[in-house]
Amino acid sequence: MDLLSSYGLFLAKAVTVVVAFAAIVLIVLNAAMRKRHSGGQLRLTHLDDDYREMKEDLQLAKMKPQAQKVWLKQHKKEEKQKAKTEKRNAKAGVSEAAKSTLYVLEFKGSMDAGEVSSLREEISAVLAVAVPGDEVLLRLESPGGVVHGYGLAASQLQRLRDAGLQLTAVVDKVAASGGYMMACVADRIVAAPFSIIGSIGVVAQIPNFNRLLKRNDIDVELHTAGQYKRTLTLFGENTDEGREKFQEDLNETHLLFKEFVQQMRPTLDLEKVATGEHWYGRQALDLGLIDEIGTSDALIIKQMDRFNVLGVHYARKKKMMDRFTNSASLAAERLILKIWQRGDKPLL
Repeated sequence: MDLLSSYGLFLAKAVTVVVAFAAIVLIVLNAAMRKRHSGGQLRLTHLDDDYREMKEDLQLAKMKPQAQKVWLKQHKKEEKQKAKTEKRNAKAGVSEAAKSTLYVLEFKGSMDAGEVSSLREEISAVLAVAVPGDEVLLRLESPGGVVHGYGLAASQLQRLRDAGLQLTAVVDKVAASGGYMMACVADRIVAAPFSIIGSIGVVAQIPNFNRLLKRNDIDVELHTAGQYKRTLTLFGENTDEGREKFQEDLNETHLLFKEFVQQMRPTLDLEKVATGEHWYGRQALDLGLIDEIGTSDALIIKQMDRFNVLGVHYARKKKMMDRFTNSASLAAERLILKIWQRGDKPLL
């Protein structure tokens, strides 16, 4: 009995030591992996393979059980023969003519265009491996936002054109204002029939609480160096001179926006479309804002015969506080969108 107790105690100690050692190893490995991917990680998806697998699954679902067995057996035989041929060719040094690659990027832009940091990494990765004949397709969705954020996003896309890569922007839902600024960098713009396109304009809205503060005997002091360091303020008393300068700055930004669009799409009748209005896809085609009507899915499937289709996504790691603030930001954007929907802007 004492022997069994001693053996049980020894076994428990041994197991505890092994578990503790394994836990330490896992913690060290996990820390190393976190350090390695602290900024984020590039994720690649073979979209053509995913589509073919889905197609095969649906084909099988339409067959009766006996026909499924025959099809699977034949398919397995073909795949085995294909693998043997590829292995034999590899040993003999014979290489088949490789397809070019279509890199698919996705940009769903928020108001601050914070997604540009991931877009930058994705474009850098593509430029590092792209060869002549490769192309890039951008799935773009954005209602616009801050000027400097979307200006940078457009500049990142310009890197692709500067490198000689054909760039196609596809808009399934909306590419307005800053979103259209990005889209017009592309060699070709494809949009769904009821997607929202355009809004080549600049807007700024600032509430002013000065009268409310005065009624409650609250003074606000604002000290600046430079005549136009502040034009309009939230709490101070705004002047006609400040308003005039603020409008002048908006007009200057609008002019830069129009010049950029004209440079990217020189045949566009800018005076007709740079009014701040938006149009649906079919209207945008007539105005020359886009080049073709279509959806990203249809375009990708169509390109599978010519290209290996590779989805490129840079997933940036987020801290707990970033996740919280991002959720709050998204909630605020949804609220603004609801207010817009209930206003005079027609959305579907």
